[in-house]
Amino acid sequence: MPAWEITRSKVFFRKAFLRPGVGTLYRKTVIECVPNFSEGRDATVVRAIADAIAAVPGVLLLGSESDSDHNRSVMTFAGTPEAVVEGAVRGAGKAVELIDLSRHQGVHPRVGAADVIPFVPLDGSTMDDAVAAAHCAGEEIWQRCGVPVYFYEHAARSAGRRRLEKVRRREFDGAPPDVGTVAAHPTAGASVVGARGFLIAYNVLLATPDAAVAQAIARKIRASSGGFPHVKAMGIYLASRDRAQVSMNLTNFAETPLEGVYDAISKAARELGTEAVAGEIIGFIPRRAYRMAPEFFRRAENFEESRILETRIAELLR
Repeated sequence: MPAWEITRSKVFFRKAFLRPGVGTLYRKTVIECVPNFSEGRDATVVRAIADAIAAVPGVLLLGSESDSDHNRSVMTFAGTPEAVVEGAVRGAGKAVELIDLSRHQGVHPRVGAADVIPFVPLDGSTMDDAVAAAHCAGEEIWQRCGVPVYFYEHAARSAGRRRLEKVRRREFDGAPPDVGTVAAHPTAGASVVGARGFLIAYNVLLATPDAAVAQAIARKIRASSGGFPHVKAMGIYLASRDRAQVSMNLTNFAETPLEGVYDAISKAARELGTEAVAGEIIGFIPRRAYRMAPEFFRRAENFEESRILETRIAELLR
């Protein structure tokens, strides 16, 4: 992305969201988007998608990270609803252009090249704002890219599609998409677009390569198996590290005892003859979550202050 484009985006963002003369966010409509793309090995493709998003005036690209085992990249950006919708659609369009899902391999479940596109309300915005953004983006993705869209969580148009895992079932959920006339694009699949609150993606690496151990631990801690509230978890094998991993989505950090989750994973690992080695954060965490359980996040081998969302925004706007 050219330097002048970066400067232009910062100017747009400052004008929209910073009180004149004060380096703090004030109450304007600001939303975040955290799309997941089904490519984590080809840096050229990932960079092209990130550039397409960042080139939209008013969008602030906070970060992009890739995982070769998952073969997946997660990007985080924020801005006005209009700018963020446009960034999401352009990112999806570039993914459709460059990713052939029929040749994709990776341990993470996926249904599309631009796989999951959630919108999240930030300061001054509401869930209704995020839902409106999701619905607008979904319509545009179909119109511009020919990729059908399924809405989930707060953006869902039917109760059966509120949970992401329901939409990801084989042949989706057997019903027509919410937007579009085909179940899937021949090479780009479908996009699952939603509106949700803050989700913290946190993984725990184990000392064993045995995925069955990670799967057993995941069953023990996830909410659907009677574990901790608002915890989704799966156990996988990471070929790049020859280690198993418990991969988690924490969908409501305020109501989940985060330290208790890590302690339960450690205890279960010991009972199964191994140990929890380290945590890993994917994307960003709200400052409120960090203040609630700082040691939980500091256990992550990739933790740094810039993983805190508000800190990262301030760094980029200096």
